[in-house]
Amino acid sequence: TYISTENMLPNKEGVTNATSLPSVELTQEYKVGDVLVSNIRPYFKKIWFADKKGGCSNDVLVLKTNKSVNKRFLYYVLSDNNFFNYSTVTSKGTKMPRGSKTAIMKYLVPDVDMPTQKRIAEILSAYDDLIENNNHRIALLEKTAQELYKEWFVRFRFPGHEAAKFV
Repeated sequence: TYISTENMLPNKEGVTNATSLPSVELTQEYKVGDVLVSNIRPYFKKIWFADKKGGCSNDVLVLKTNKSVNKRFLYYVLSDNNFFNYSTVTSKGTKMPRGSKTAIMKYLVPDVDMPTQKRIAEILSAYDDLIENNNHRIALLEKTAQELYKEWFVRFRFPGHEAAKFV
């Protein structure tokens, strides 16, 4: 449940399990529904919609909503390339640019009513679910293709292999 910039995946791919934990006793807390954004090298586009609670490094911004903004809607607004371009342009530093918290807090979130926000979030979430499902299917097909390749061309157990002559 610990999130740092190291285990946030680039290009809006979410997070992976942390390989190391911090040596400090206290970390910044995040809760289910918070939007976490890596504040270092914003051009890597590291963002995650928290589906659990935990702690994170100080290089990760934890963004919470008020009652006028839907949590998923905020996630999708900040997942847009325009946000990451804005964050990159307003960042400070050259070797390891760090997003400006002041500038990020000034980023404009579209002012639309709550039912519209919910509908937009529902539609985009449905597409995300489809993409995740298709990525899972692709991974299974790749694994199946690899096993078939090994069976036929490594173990030589292809259809009709019993009658085949090998040189």
